[in-house]
Amino acid sequence: MDRLSVKLTVYFENPFWVGIFERNIDEKLSVCKVIFGAEPKDNEILNFVLNKYSKLKYSPEIFYERAFKEKVNPKRVQRDVKKQLNNKGVGTKSQQALKLQQKQNKTIRKIKTKEQKEFEKEKMYSLRQQKKREKHKGR
Repeated sequence: MDRLSVKLTVYFENPFWVGIFERNIDEKLSVCKVIFGAEPKDNEILNFVLNKYSKLKYSPEIFYERAFKEKVNPKRVQRDVKKQLNNKGVGTKSQQALKLQQKQNKTIRKIKTKEQKEFEKEKMYSLRQQKKREKHKGR
């Protein structure tokens, strides 16, 4: 059975408010970074999750092992929640996933720009050839 959990961390990264969505499916972590701009209110975040969550582009999945706990003390859970609320950063696994996503986007962008440059180069070459032919005809 698949275990799925999604965590949203919103923090201020000068000059914008940034949200990090961490999605755990079984033992695989993928991350998505969203820039909100001005400080988002709770209802704005809820609307974003309801309307735009399905369109988010997550990073490739990173495998990690999770230590499963059979019984968890409720007070321990409360302390963990309090720690997470006070935590102001993003986990290192999340940072690794974001880096991997940035690398993939970079390679895709490089490929697209290279194709665009080649297309422009061929276009200019064909234009020069056409001008040569017209000059040769005496026009």
